[in-house]
Amino acid sequence: MTDAIRPIELLGAAIGEGAPDRRTRAGPASLRHWGLGGRLSARGRAVRWGAVVGSDLALMPQGPMAVVAEFSQRLAAALAESIEARHLPVVVGGDHSCAVGTWSGVAASLRRDDPGRRLGLVWVDAHLDAHTPETSPSQMPHGMPIAALLGHGAPALTEVGDARPKLRPGDLVLIGPRSWESGEATLLERLGVRVMTHDEVLRRGFADCMHEAIARVTTDTDRWGLSFDLDALDPLDAPGTGSRVARGLRTTEVAAALHGLARDPRFVAAELVEYNPSLDQDRLTAEAAERVLGAMVDRREPGAAGGAPGAERRTARPVAGPRGRP
Repeated sequence: MTDAIRPIELLGAAIGEGAPDRRTRAGPASLRHWGLGGRLSARGRAVRWGAVVGSDLALMPQGPMAVVAEFSQRLAAALAESIEARHLPVVVGGDHSCAVGTWSGVAASLRRDDPGRRLGLVWVDAHLDAHTPETSPSQMPHGMPIAALLGHGAPALTEVGDARPKLRPGDLVLIGPRSWESGEATLLERLGVRVMTHDEVLRRGFADCMHEAIARVTTDTDRWGLSFDLDALDPLDAPGTGSRVARGLRTTEVAAALHGLARDPRFVAAELVEYNPSLDQDRLTAEAAERVLGAMVDRREPGAAGGAPGAERRTARPVAGPRGRP
């Protein structure tokens, strides 16, 4: 499959019940109303909105885990259907618990004809998102998707689609975490997952870290994807996120590093999550979302029509302490 025959299909993940602030549920509708699809089309890609998968609020009396588990099954089915239709799905969320459905659906599609096929994933986030119910103080599922995709945690999350882990530890790289809890850090260290903290990104630059991450997740894998949490960005650029953390990545540097990566025929899916329109200011976060996704799907060469932005020069700042997304 070549890049030229894969139109972008935007899939809404309208869920907020996996997080303490449920207003991220309105993120996909807000970005659609704002014209995200048309703005991405201007980058030279065919773009359409596909399904919008919404959480079932009637399940809330059973707790957030029940809502996320049921939602994840339906989102996974939408992802598998999009890939099998030869689209390039881009999930727009919604709290980051939606990642369980996104990447479970991608894994199911890859394994449909060959159970041994492997998925690589780059995860850009301010948090580790690797809690299990045993380590999470809040018990909120949006802090658990990485653990679940690796096969650890509540069966309601680990067994979406099937009971197999959706990712191998060596096929996953995290970029940019600057706030975490000890329990999730211990799990990732024990499993040997490569984590490039915000401190490391400041020393090396985002582009260099992204280059290493892609090399890692495309080694011995069949397809790869990107999960991008808007809270990875500095709140100066993206104030409207579900779990804001001070001192993050700057949008200009991130967009420059992501430019055109969806041209890779091995690139199978992406997601951009945690947009909270109620907390946005002057559409700064919506614009940051468009710049991140637009750079990723851009078919033009850097410098065309205003061009891909250049990296900003930054000085190192301290990493936040171990106060994660519990």
